Amino acid sequence: MTQVKDIEFKDDDFTFAHETNEKIIDKTYNTSSYAKDVWSHFIKNKGAVIGAVIIILIVIMAIVGPHLTGHTYKSIIIEHASLTPRIPFLENFGLFDGTFHGKNIYVEKGFQDIYYWFGADTQGRDIFTRVWEGTRISLIIAVTAVLIDIFVGMVYGLISGYFGGKIDMVMQRIAEILNGIPTLVIVTLLGLVLPRGIASIIFALMITGWIGMSRIARAQVLKLKEQEFILASKTLGAKNFAIIFKDILPNIFGQIIIMSMFSIPNAIFTEAFLSFVGLGVPAPMASLGSLISEGYKSMTIYPHMMMSAIIVLALLMLSLNLFADGLRDAFDPKMKQM
Repeated sequence: MTQVKDIEFKDDDFTFAHETNEKIIDKTYNTSSYAKDVWSHFIKNKGAVIGAVIIILIVIMAIVGPHLTGHTYKSIIIEHASLTPRIPFLENFGLFDGTFHGKNIYVEKGFQDIYYWFGADTQGRDIFTRVWEGTRISLIIAVTAVLIDIFVGMVYGLISGYFGGKIDMVMQRIAEILNGIPTLVIVTLLGLVLPRGIASIIFALMITGWIGMSRIARAQVLKLKEQEFILASKTLGAKNFAIIFKDILPNIFGQIIIMSMFSIPNAIFTEAFLSFVGLGVPAPMASLGSLISEGYKSMTIYPHMMMSAIIVLALLMLSLNLFADGLRDAFDPKMKQM
């Protein structure tokens, strides 16, 4: 056992606070809102910031890119067929100067003042214009389909999780039946039946795309509906749908945003797959998938016809996933461990 020595305290060892001349002030800390916390966490993630910058640049180019060269996505100039990339200024350094197998096609054909930044396809159409036009169409299709999926899946999951019981059982069995059929099979069959076009692709993508969103919404409702603030709302006489959309929905909005950002790359990939197999937008319209499909036919001879679309699609998919991952960590850092 340890021995404790006797300690003697003197009169001046302790001093009353009111007897000193020092002002005792409590330390105050600046409070920050939830939005500021999310932003501070997000900007610390360098991958997410880089992804966001790339997304912004791609969106800007999808808006202004088709108007930069003076060509339209469907303008055909047979004399310019299969021209390789030629970019001003860079050609002075031997890069993208129109050389193909050691020969400058532009000089041989007398096209000294003509530039195709991404080259021309087999029909003489400007690939640069078609790539950014295709990026615009792919983004419109994917974002529209995801927004519809968010609305349908959110409402479906909120109602199913809140009411529970037989309603939840029936609604979940319906979702499981739809989810049991592979998405690509449903989308492909609908692509064969429906007329080709943007509206048909959006409809095909939203058939099963809402199921993942409904599951996220239902899981969050099951976690929140027994909380004290929900009980307080019921006690005060709030109706069920008021509780669902005014009390529960604002508390799960972060998870919905995260899920939607992860859904956009999936929608873009599915649309690209449909266009690649010939079920996408009709010619002469273009999407990234159809451009890759067209370039694939001449890949061994003119690889530039598909490389630009592949690079844009890869950058878009990668940046969207990095951005979504950063949002997930910013809204809820614990989700990274799940």
